[in-house]
Amino acid sequence: MAHPLYDNALVKWVDHRMPIFSLYRHSLGDQYPAPRNLNYWWNFGSLAGLVLVTMIVTGILLAMHYTPHTSMAFSSVERIMRDVNYGWLIRYIHANGASFFFIVVYIHIFRGLYYGSYKAPRELLWMLGVVILLLMMATAFMGYVLPWGQMSFWGATVITNLFSAIPVVGKGIVTWLWGGFSVDNPTLNRFFSLHYLLPFLIVGVVVLHVWALHQFGSNNPLGIDRKGPQDSIPFHPYYTVKDMFGVGVFLVVFAAVVFFAPNYMGHPDNYTPANPLVTPPHIVPEWYFLPYYAMLRAVPDKLGGVIVMFASIAILFVLPWLDTSRVKSASFRPIYRIFFWILAIDCVVLGFCGAKPPEGIWVIISRLGTLWYFAHFLVLLPLLGFLERPSPLPQSISEPVIKGGGAIAGARAAPMEKA
Repeated sequence: MAHPLYDNALVKWVDHRMPIFSLYRHSLGDQYPAPRNLNYWWNFGSLAGLVLVTMIVTGILLAMHYTPHTSMAFSSVERIMRDVNYGWLIRYIHANGASFFFIVVYIHIFRGLYYGSYKAPRELLWMLGVVILLLMMATAFMGYVLPWGQMSFWGATVITNLFSAIPVVGKGIVTWLWGGFSVDNPTLNRFFSLHYLLPFLIVGVVVLHVWALHQFGSNNPLGIDRKGPQDSIPFHPYYTVKDMFGVGVFLVVFAAVVFFAPNYMGHPDNYTPANPLVTPPHIVPEWYFLPYYAMLRAVPDKLGGVIVMFASIAILFVLPWLDTSRVKSASFRPIYRIFFWILAIDCVVLGFCGAKPPEGIWVIISRLGTLWYFAHFLVLLPLLGFLERPSPLPQSISEPVIKGGGAIAGARAAPMEKA
């Protein structure tokens, strides 16, 4: 039944000339069919969109008061915190929003890995998601430099210097990034401009991401396609209500951090003004970069470390072709399910190692963790497609839904004959 809103004369008049209401109904409303078995792990896509909008709004407000100059950047941030009305709240939302953005996106990515959302015909959807991750990383790194604290300055110095390892063009890239021959005022101005611009580029890629999603619809926990109307329900109101519940839980946790532990995820050294003459005892990036930082330091050669670090993300682009299994969901892949959780633990361990000094046992663990990370994608996934015996899949999405999930439990008990 159509919503009374769409029968309104003004709505019809506008929609006839610019079909925004029809576009909404077909893309997110009551005319958009969605699998009837989506669980709460599918909430994190909409949560990522919410955080992105929040970051853009708070970023614009902060830019009104921020001064991108090495002699005034740190004090302008302090002024925002102390003198601007609710400036402390805007900055804490923005600073902690970056961490929560990565939390939400990382969960979103691991959900895709577990349920095989990267497989055909959603390869391009997955690859656009990886592009969004890369843009997020660039935006977050440049944003971390803007407060111009000790860790901002030295983090920028260390990370930008990595490009010097690239043969022939490396030093030229570093000089271009710096705008000179050291991290200084031109660097800060460039990072501020790019930090302001990149979120809008992310929005553009998100539009493409959603467009690709709607081409074939969402994947689902069973990893099988919808076979008819019995497998679908309208996105609105069923999943909009479900998403709003997830938003409520998310906002409670986010508000608890913003109001009671706003500096917990920041580094203490970044609350000291940048000083090129004093090097911090241990230079580390933000927590969401720590696994990649551990991989970088696990390789003794500078160029090799840079290659490994970037390869850890680049490998995700070809993931749809590395996984040779015909079954998408780990619910029916008992061996893959074990290796999936080992990979998740491995990433956490790498993050822990990235926060430690690059010496002793931490280097050894980082090397083992890096080796396992690449072995998972380059060795295990291709082999499992041939060696693993998945459980039989249900005939349709509606079958286990109607039976209360018992079909899945029974399906896991009997191995499927390999074709």
